[in-house]
Amino acid sequence: MIVAVLEIYACHAEHSRGRRHAEVPAPTRNDFQRDRDRIVHSTAFRRLVYKTQVFLNHEGDLFRTRLTHSLEVAQLGRSIARALGLNEDLVEAVALAHDLGHTPFGHAGQDTLNECMQAFGGFEHNLQSLRVVDHLEERYPDFDGLNLTFETREGILKHCARRNALLIEAQEPGGVASRFLAGTQPSLEAQLCNLADAIAYNAHDIDDGVRSGLLTMSQMAEVPLFANYQRLTLQQHPGLAVPSKSRRLLYETIRRMLSDQVYDVIDTTRAHLKLNAPQSADEARRAGAIVAFGEAMAEQVQAMKSFLFKHLYRHPQVMEKTIHAQLMVRELFDAYLSSPKEMSSDFAAREETPRAVADYIAGMTDRFAAREHERLTGRRLLV
Repeated sequence: MIVAVLEIYACHAEHSRGRRHAEVPAPTRNDFQRDRDRIVHSTAFRRLVYKTQVFLNHEGDLFRTRLTHSLEVAQLGRSIARALGLNEDLVEAVALAHDLGHTPFGHAGQDTLNECMQAFGGFEHNLQSLRVVDHLEERYPDFDGLNLTFETREGILKHCARRNALLIEAQEPGGVASRFLAGTQPSLEAQLCNLADAIAYNAHDIDDGVRSGLLTMSQMAEVPLFANYQRLTLQQHPGLAVPSKSRRLLYETIRRMLSDQVYDVIDTTRAHLKLNAPQSADEARRAGAIVAFGEAMAEQVQAMKSFLFKHLYRHPQVMEKTIHAQLMVRELFDAYLSSPKEMSSDFAAREETPRAVADYIAGMTDRFAAREHERLTGRRLLV
């Protein structure tokens, strides 16, 4: 059994850089546990259950959503963090919050909203996730947002364009955007969440793709990362080769694939830690990317991503829904921009109308966006 002991290079809650608004410590929880709990109880977190991962929410009850994806990232992240002596509570908080700013309809919604907002500063879903926890949640009497710790907010801001980093830095000198300007890394816990995110979505997108019928087991057998573990599974369990056992074969292959990626990250990261020997969380931030796949595994993971992009994310059936989703987001944006009163009153009253519209649309679930589009246009695009 692996005992959870924090290493010197981990983020320790008692050494947190703190919150933007000072608060009295909680008597039974450390600051990162408190962050996690605030995220779980937020409105934005609950909305994730009706937000697209790959397949639109109405297409099936068993496909992943942004919520189930976030839970899987948190599970993988905690397992790896425990083995490396990193802070599990911080990893869990970042994992659960990393997609809070995602739009309805997945990347199709995000890309379209970014196009609509080009004249008004653009749209980034990572930046939107930070915006949700810093400004848009309304749960406390003394401040907007959730008032999370620096470390959790740093992990949420996975990517950030330089122009946005400069804007954040001007408002929060030395804050969560400074690393994008200085060329340093986030905490090891944040680095870990980035990899756990990739491990999770590659695995569950294979599962959902095969379940949907858009991918076949014979197609997957052409991808080295999958084929290696399928071969090992069949060597140990030859009875799974029959069609009636294909679901068990898929699950066992994915399980082995997941496990080896986790072990690869652990082994590679331990080697990097030994080489760099950081003596604090800040030293680890300055040491470059420490949490990583080994070279061979990284190549196989990239090949898997390329395969899924070509055969699943760009599948004609997915693209048909994508086109409808893009049209809905574009027409919703135009409708609200020309008539802000069509939004809820708190968004309609804001002075920065384009950003208010982006915030309003980004916060929608798939089905609410579809209903709103039908209300405003009289057309039903998703059947």
